[in-house]
Amino acid sequence: MQALKIGFVSLGCPKNLVDSEVMLGHLAARGHRIVNQPGQADVLVVNTCAFIEPSCQESVNTILEMAEYKRSGSLRRLVVTGCLVERYRDEIRRLIPEVDAVLDTNQIEQIVAVCEGKAARPGREGYLYDERVPRLLATPPHYAYIKIAEGCDHTCSFCIIPQLRGRFRSRRPDSILAEAASLLARGVREIILVGQDTTSYGEDLGLRDGLAHLLEQLARLPSTREYWIRFLYAYPNRVTQRLLDVMAANSRIVPYLDLPLQHASASVLRRMRRGGSAERFLRLIEKVRRTVPGVALRTTFIVGFPGETDKDFEELCRFLEAARFEHAGVFGYSDEENAPSFRLPGKVDRRTIYNRRRRLMAIQRRISRTLNRALVGRVLPVLVEGPHPETDLLWQARLPTQAPEIDGVCLINDVEGPALRAGQIRPMRITQAHDYDLIGTVLEPTEAERHPAEAAQLPVLASLAP
Repeated sequence: MQALKIGFVSLGCPKNLVDSEVMLGHLAARGHRIVNQPGQADVLVVNTCAFIEPSCQESVNTILEMAEYKRSGSLRRLVVTGCLVERYRDEIRRLIPEVDAVLDTNQIEQIVAVCEGKAARPGREGYLYDERVPRLLATPPHYAYIKIAEGCDHTCSFCIIPQLRGRFRSRRPDSILAEAASLLARGVREIILVGQDTTSYGEDLGLRDGLAHLLEQLARLPSTREYWIRFLYAYPNRVTQRLLDVMAANSRIVPYLDLPLQHASASVLRRMRRGGSAERFLRLIEKVRRTVPGVALRTTFIVGFPGETDKDFEELCRFLEAARFEHAGVFGYSDEENAPSFRLPGKVDRRTIYNRRRRLMAIQRRISRTLNRALVGRVLPVLVEGPHPETDLLWQARLPTQAPEIDGVCLINDVEGPALRAGQIRPMRITQAHDYDLIGTVLEPTEAERHPAEAAQLPVLASLAP
């Protein structure tokens, strides 16, 4: 078949991005050409998110926007994939007739067939990619996500992920190690492990402390250059002493723990079906900081959950002041019809949710500003990202304690020594601090950075703006 020009829009989280990269890999391996402008495409693919109502609306709006190219341009086919298909397959086909094909998360391997005009077949239940699958990175060449598991067995009452993604299932350790080694050989400097709950990794394979063991093996992979390992989405009651000890003992594992707590009130957490309390969480945080020197903690909270009282919210505010997280995100509760919490009484009005979110974020902003100011004058390693997206006068970098896209960044306003290159790990002297971002001077590179081994870079897709 003649090569097609394929445009791709990927929405949602890094886990969804990995699915997009796998589909792009299949298309590129078939000989099709990926284009960055939707008006140039023969086929447009929209990989959707449907976690909460705002993400569903964004997905629908993006599909409708891409459908305009079918009416006005040379677009032959419009394909919709991902979680929105899991929730609303029939509605998409019925209400948006411009859509030619839909694929759910178990039908990813059929992306080439449907783009070429063939009908979709039922997918493989419990699909999970492995190292043999072609994959085209959509991240910058210096970092990449690896999905180590799919699905979720937790029963959080606000979440529909188990309905969308199925039961928790882990990839084999050797598959993950092979993929990581391949990425490092191609020049990736930071490997980020993702899954719905990375701390449950390996339980379904009969592995005890599976994530800790996997991290140890990843930290031993040979490389001529320094690299970082990061993992996201750690479930609080699955963080073991063994995991923390492995983090502390391996310099390649960044001192960073993403620990979504969702709340601190025991009564709210009970209704969320998560368990825990402010006291238990503070003990865990103390243990983490005692074991892993210099660790940065990230968390997320949901405000306005059904039944959340003023007293519950005040307890959450006091907890945030006491915990002093380096990074925190706050989300207003989204009442999802398919989630168990939809049936709970005591719904909180939208204005109250808005005000509570603003207040909690104001507390976190003060904490973050104080913690950032304490870093001024220190010299710390940063991963150079490249020129700032909004100005040619600055470059951008990240500390080991800053994850891409979700945390603050380091802005480089001066360079001592050789010129910068994206993907370098260089020392940086922090000179100024803002609420979330830091400013500093990058110093002379280390010996390893002066004489790096040559490495082929993975192709990069410039994401289409929805």
